[in-house]
Amino acid sequence: MKNKAANPIKFTCGASMKNRFMLAPMTNTQSHEDGQLSKEELNWLKMRAEGQFGLVMTCATHVQEIGKGFPGQLGLFSDEHIEGHKKLTRAIKENGSLIVSQLHHAGMRSPMDLLQDKPVCPSDNEKHNARGLSLEEVKQLRDDFIQAAIRAKESGYDGVEIHGAHGYILTQFLSAAINHRTDEYGGSLENRARILLEIVDGVRTTCGSDFLLGVRLSPERFGMDLREVTTICQQLIDGGKIDFLDVSLWDSFKEPEEEQYKGKSLLTYFTELDRKNVLLTVAGGIKSAQDVREVLDAGVDFVTIGHSAILHHDFPKKVMENDNFEPTPTPVSKDYLRKEGLGEDFIEYMTRWSGFVKQ
Repeated sequence: MKNKAANPIKFTCGASMKNRFMLAPMTNTQSHEDGQLSKEELNWLKMRAEGQFGLVMTCATHVQEIGKGFPGQLGLFSDEHIEGHKKLTRAIKENGSLIVSQLHHAGMRSPMDLLQDKPVCPSDNEKHNARGLSLEEVKQLRDDFIQAAIRAKESGYDGVEIHGAHGYILTQFLSAAINHRTDEYGGSLENRARILLEIVDGVRTTCGSDFLLGVRLSPERFGMDLREVTTICQQLIDGGKIDFLDVSLWDSFKEPEEEQYKGKSLLTYFTELDRKNVLLTVAGGIKSAQDVREVLDAGVDFVTIGHSAILHHDFPKKVMENDNFEPTPTPVSKDYLRKEGLGEDFIEYMTRWSGFVKQ
């Protein structure tokens, strides 16, 4: 029987993906400090397209200077970035892969020493020394996400993913534990989700019906409530504006952390959604051919690969050719990672992952 992971899929917007593998949007600190694309970043992503990832996603790409989340972050907050992004999209498309830019703003998680300024947040946050945004700034933030999507389209991207996960600024708006605003962007879930939904509407309106549009959410940590996240997912689906949902589970095989939601896997809460024409991908601990098979058999449309994509630029090819493929065990040497297309800054970043790089 043909490996299900090798089957192509089509999104509502008309874009086709040649198989079921998406490269996870991974922090790697290897672009230039002004947000310009580096040759190392180009090489890393191009090798993943050559390795047959059906959809290649950039690292989190910031939409405002004050939204920078890590050193060497790729930017799309200025027209000056477009030329570099055009090089990238051409290189990926030459290999028959879709190329999507992940649009991001770190909010209170922006390191102060990187910004030389106070980071921003939906409301004042003493723990992170972050200041609350004015109403005018919230609307500017929304518009800057939309403007970055317009730049992405001009750069040749097939689409964008709005990063609403992992405690970054859109999560901060969604989280009742972090967002203490008293205007239309705070309080009820409807208000807390308003900026995300306005960004989605704005991107669809300005970039057109044939532009691939996804949203990334994470259902746990940072004050997120699982039921609220599934409610937002259903709202995004029912709104008919997105093509895919990207849910970051940390571990695709575990039960929820919160006691009241235990009894079934965290993944099941998302496969049970009435997804209509919206495709679902998940990330978290999908490392081997068997993991890929299990997640696809559970009803997920395509898998998002991080850990094994770092170890094997051609992970999709290996899985499609071998139903029993297991990734190289870690730790691996720095030379090994160089051969797999990681730049020196990315390799240095990976030393923070416990047991990943031989010391």
